[in-house]
Amino acid sequence: MDSLNGISFFVQAAETRSFSKAGRILGVSSSAVGKSVCRLEERLGVRLFHRSTRSITLTAEGALFLERCRRILCEVEAAELELSETQQAPRGRLRISLPLVGMLVVPAITAFMRRYPAIELDVDFSDRLVDVIEEGFDVVVRTGQPTDSRLMSRPVGSYRLILVASPDYLARHGMPEVPADLECHACLQHKFPSTGKLEPWPLKGTEGAPEPTLPISMVCNTSAALMDVAVAGLGIACLPDFMVRRAIERGQLVSVLDAHVEHQGTFWLLWPSSKHLAPKLRVFIDFMVEALFAEKAVAPAKARATAPSF
Repeated sequence: MDSLNGISFFVQAAETRSFSKAGRILGVSSSAVGKSVCRLEERLGVRLFHRSTRSITLTAEGALFLERCRRILCEVEAAELELSETQQAPRGRLRISLPLVGMLVVPAITAFMRRYPAIELDVDFSDRLVDVIEEGFDVVVRTGQPTDSRLMSRPVGSYRLILVASPDYLARHGMPEVPADLECHACLQHKFPSTGKLEPWPLKGTEGAPEPTLPISMVCNTSAALMDVAVAGLGIACLPDFMVRRAIERGQLVSVLDAHVEHQGTFWLLWPSSKHLAPKLRVFIDFMVEALFAEKAVAPAKARATAPSF
């Protein structure tokens, strides 16, 4: 049991990068955390932290040990929950990372909180590529094909990227008929927060025609801002269908070049590989698979039906 306490103290110190912060979370003094880590280092015969007067950072051995310790604590938690809480509602803290698409995830999150009030959510909204294990997340929602062998994955739904503009913008600048027409339009472009590179528009090329060079009227690392600018009539944006669904239904936006856009993306739930899932994590995964894409995406035909003719 003393070994488990030492591991728990070590993990909390590693995640907070502070003995004092770890102590406040664990309800003990900072010196108790420091002494526990020292005993652990003596028993292992390695230094786990680089210490300074202002902060602590993991050594290479500490980083390796941290990954194993998280798995150990996860297994202990799962075993305890299986034995003592099989008949009770799932409970406990769940640390999750979600993409910056509030209109998609927030309704599902609020519905989950109503159904499972005993589960405390610690939510990080970010479009950056987080390290699930190193940063201590229980589960994340991300796009793109999973590649990390340390993680389990489950698809939660698909989406399309579509080009949209406001009726007012199209009335002033005309409806583009082929991708080459975009060279005469204001293009609102998204850049990836992690790399700073522009997200390419999924345009199907016309045989024999060169790929159009898209003018840049605005570059932004959040899609929500691009949608607001598009609704304001300041250009054409390439956005996920779930994000613009309501704006299209209300006539604020119109899809363009549907026949020349080809895209299919998938959202995935990713979590650290383990033999057993804690009940709080299991119900979150099942709930998000059921609720995240409960509403159907806009069909291209419906979006085109709202477009004015020019």
